[in-house]
Amino acid sequence: MSPIAVGGPALFIGTDTDYVALVRPELDPADPGVRLAAEQAGVTPEELAGPGDTWAVLFQHGGEGDGFELPGVRDAEPADFAERLRAGLAAADGPFTVDGGAALRLDARPAGADDYAFTAHITPPDDAATPLTVETGPLPAAALLTDLDAFLGSLA
Repeated sequence: MSPIAVGGPALFIGTDTDYVALVRPELDPADPGVRLAAEQAGVTPEELAGPGDTWAVLFQHGGEGDGFELPGVRDAEPADFAERLRAGLAAADGPFTVDGGAALRLDARPAGADDYAFTAHITPPDDAATPLTVETGPLPAAALLTDLDAFLGSLA
């Protein structure tokens, strides 16, 4: 289960303290915080919430984290990333890499009989000179495959 709640499709890889997530957040115009922010901004809650079509990368390493938006990314690109990650896990024949473009690359390696550990290479678009690396501990491949199926289903 993901420690982040975004209200939209989310692919979470990691633990509570070390993770990378590919998300398309959706704001709820009925949420009291959204309503208050809209009032303070002088717009309707629906205008503030917007269409919920902007993808983002969120990450945390050792309790420190942040995120950034991926302007112009359409649902097909995160779906392709998830499908390639799913194929690598399903093959279970050793290390593999899933390239998500300039902002995200995921290196996977076996970490036990049925587990994989990941190294996420993250490059914020507005700070390409400062790439980040997040290492996850061993994660059960079966649980990740279930999460990938749910993520892909949320995009269908």
